[in-house]
Amino acid sequence: MSENKQKFNTSAVHAGEAPDATGSLHVPIYHNVSYSFKDSGHAERLFGLREFGNIYTRLMNPTVGALQQRLAVLEGGIGAVATASGHAAQLTALLNLLQAGDEIVAAKELYGGSINQFGHTFKQFGWNTVFRSVYDLEGIKSGITNKTKALFIESYSNPSGAIADIEGIANIAHEAGIPLVVDNTIPTASLLRPIEYGADIVLASLTKFLTGNSTTLGGIIIDSGRFDWTQNDKFSLLVEPDQSYHGISFANDFKELAFTVRSIAVGLRDLGAPLAPHSAFTTLTAIETLPLRIEKHIYNGAKVAEFLHKHPKVAEVYYPQYRKDTNQQTLQKKYFPNGVPSVFSVKLKGGIEAGEKLIQGVKLFSHVANIGDSRSLIIHPATTTHSQLSDQQKEESFSSPGIVRLSVGLEDADDLIADLDNVLQTV
Repeated sequence: MSENKQKFNTSAVHAGEAPDATGSLHVPIYHNVSYSFKDSGHAERLFGLREFGNIYTRLMNPTVGALQQRLAVLEGGIGAVATASGHAAQLTALLNLLQAGDEIVAAKELYGGSINQFGHTFKQFGWNTVFRSVYDLEGIKSGITNKTKALFIESYSNPSGAIADIEGIANIAHEAGIPLVVDNTIPTASLLRPIEYGADIVLASLTKFLTGNSTTLGGIIIDSGRFDWTQNDKFSLLVEPDQSYHGISFANDFKELAFTVRSIAVGLRDLGAPLAPHSAFTTLTAIETLPLRIEKHIYNGAKVAEFLHKHPKVAEVYYPQYRKDTNQQTLQKKYFPNGVPSVFSVKLKGGIEAGEKLIQGVKLFSHVANIGDSRSLIIHPATTTHSQLSDQQKEESFSSPGIVRLSVGLEDADDLIADLDNVLQTV
């Protein structure tokens, strides 16, 4: 049975495994930097992209390669590239699409660090970002110009808990002849596979649910292999001859693997942000239990959200089931029939003072800047993860001063509820 025919839980354990000379049951950590060539011709072929193989760990590594293959299988893609962080994955992916003067349309409802990266740092490359609400498909469509090279969204937004209509947005992207790039960090492929709904490139932070224990920093780019880069004249970086490789055309020479190969051959080569082998090892190990962990996260998140929704001290819970002003319930049924992620925000009636008291008073929720951990986490986005945004951007990304974000972990749900209730009674 091929890996692509295996069911998800089986692939989470076995995809990417390959026989090792030592007989190791688990993929070993290849903690080396360089690799021996068979002869000068072999070395020349590798460097000229006429043959695939290990040259230098900045480009390829067997442990990292096993992780890349596993995640490509789990997401339903054709190839994957692992990077040093989620932000490195975003930069490396967009390096294939954008040149100075180009634009990208991105959702307003993004993680605060991504809004800064897109809205400020990318300007240093001459890349301009047009922000539109993920709820407004017509607004997204109107933001596209002849300079637009991609649409970028989060499948489930941090911290608003907004579910994106991936299929609807993919249709808009494809009508304009551009790819849809989806950050799938929070759901992971265990809950949602954006490629099945038309996404062309999927990104994720390995640091969150995929590893799930706050030990590993990393990012991943998964290529669907379905986008035709030759359909128009927008993607010369992938289609036109690359002079640094003596005229290779990634789209013509590598076909459906064009995006993956260029992400390695140019992205990792020149940006230099590969994933470390040890980080790949810890992530591979963690993914083996991903389906089980996600089930518990879903269960706990739903119970905690229900408790907060009914609590008299809570003004609103930004959890799809309890959203009043959008079509989130409909999108939940379509994209998350098995339950939604356990990351969501809460607006307390007492405002920022009540939020601060809750954060400082809870015992089981750790006050840290992360999500997707086995431990339950809590933070005030407006003064931390989204603190560098303008007041308007905070409102648009659901990180205004009165909002607290929760990432519900794997503890007993009743203990988490009791911990929250003890503090809320005093607010």
